[in-house]
Amino acid sequence: MTLTVFTGGSIILEAEREGRTHTSDAIAFRGDRVVALGPDAVALAEQAGATVVDLAGGTLVPGIGEGHAHPVLGGLEAAGPSVRDAADLQGIIDAVAEWKRKHPEAEWIVGASYDATFAPGGVFDAEWLDAVTGDTPTILRAWDYHTAWVNSAALAAGGITAETPDPPLGRYVRRADGTPIGTLQEAAANNFIADVVPAFALADRVAAIESSTRDYAAQGTTWVQDAWVELSDVDTYLAAARENRLHTRVNLAFRADPATWREQAGSFIELRDEIRALGHARLSAETIKFFVDGVIESRTAALGAPYADRPEERGLPNWAEHEIAEAAKAFDAAGFQLHIHAIGDDANRIALDAIQAVNAENPPRERAHVIAHVAMLAPADIARFAELGVIANFEPYWAQCDAVMRDLTIPHIGHDREGWQYLIGSVLRSGATVSFGSDWPVTTKDWRPAFATAVTRHSHLEPEADSWLPDERVSAGAALSAYTLATAQQALAPERGTLNVGMIADAVWLAADPLTVDPTAVPEIEVRGTWLAGERTH
Repeated sequence: MTLTVFTGGSIILEAEREGRTHTSDAIAFRGDRVVALGPDAVALAEQAGATVVDLAGGTLVPGIGEGHAHPVLGGLEAAGPSVRDAADLQGIIDAVAEWKRKHPEAEWIVGASYDATFAPGGVFDAEWLDAVTGDTPTILRAWDYHTAWVNSAALAAGGITAETPDPPLGRYVRRADGTPIGTLQEAAANNFIADVVPAFALADRVAAIESSTRDYAAQGTTWVQDAWVELSDVDTYLAAARENRLHTRVNLAFRADPATWREQAGSFIELRDEIRALGHARLSAETIKFFVDGVIESRTAALGAPYADRPEERGLPNWAEHEIAEAAKAFDAAGFQLHIHAIGDDANRIALDAIQAVNAENPPRERAHVIAHVAMLAPADIARFAELGVIANFEPYWAQCDAVMRDLTIPHIGHDREGWQYLIGSVLRSGATVSFGSDWPVTTKDWRPAFATAVTRHSHLEPEADSWLPDERVSAGAALSAYTLATAQQALAPERGTLNVGMIADAVWLAADPLTVDPTAVPEIEVRGTWLAGERTH
């Protein structure tokens, strides 16, 4: 059994619990557990076979958790045109043209994820792609992964014309004459990808998850919530696990379909049991995903009052309220954790109501249900997270007034509701558990810039910028706790999240202490090593 002793730096055992941070100056791991601290740990360094790690003035912190991401989708972005790197609309078109030149044999061009602010209102025209793609069907996903941009050949491949009705819970954006312009929203995009676009080969998908989890390990991440798993994705994870190509733990959240969830339930239970039986320490499937609504940028998020710039619309809720309550109760009764996407204020109310119905009608048990994003929250609903025992999973990198916020979000909801966004400080002060994630590949998977944004409420690239909604800032200790202790609670892992004696030995060695440096410098802190259950993964 391996013995590893860390000295020569500081160890953050537990970040900001009950107002204080617990630290030590030495720690020892034996096998997969923390076995000693301080002088007791130093004494173990004398044992034969012990590995001693000199932290060289750095800081060891508990392993970082990723509360909401899409690692297969993120990994597959590298297989298509480099549209994410584009600085403007022409840059996207040039990247597609370059990819087509290098892959003349490709039957489809599939890429992600473009910046929707490069076109007015986030609406992109098929004809712009036609000029460089010709008759090769092309689909690009926007960075929100709720929207897609296709060329005319792709529209033809999908049989989408002026006479094609919008699908339930989706929208083909149209010209004045009713013809589709080339922008697909929500189910219109997702159904097209599932039913028309050829799937990536299994080998490519496994390579994508291996690459993604290796990158996660390199930044200190030891657990990831894959927050959108279709049945067709499960083979990817099973293959990666059996081939030992997972470099972090991953928990799968099966997506519940509003129309077919009753039929899905049996398959979800069987797959959960199959993954449990596999017994792989880095793969689990304990969660069900619900999409209550879409996103504000395409006006598909569900709002309690109309959009400011389109008063006839309140968004596209995906579930009838009675139906999501029934589904939530059924999956909770089957022992699943709920993970509910809610962007608009009405979506968050619906999600909270569903969990309230679960708590009221199902037998009491330990629960760790999650509402993810909590992008827009009515002040009256802040206290309900703590009251209902719901984990609020925020993506803190979004909590800044960037181009998306200025050009799309605020104009859509109006300045009177601007202050309802990303109320991280308010929810935390109410007594609720707050965990952090990235929603990668929507935005960076690197926790360090997001950590800085949670503390400052502005981009770390603009250190002198004013804080946006400054009352919603959180301390550095609270931010680290949201990435460690809170994500362990979300992961249903009470033996993780701290480095106290007896806990699982998940840790990351940082070159500096994220609790004491200037928050805008945290993104530059070097990750020198990562340990998962005592095994070094980076």
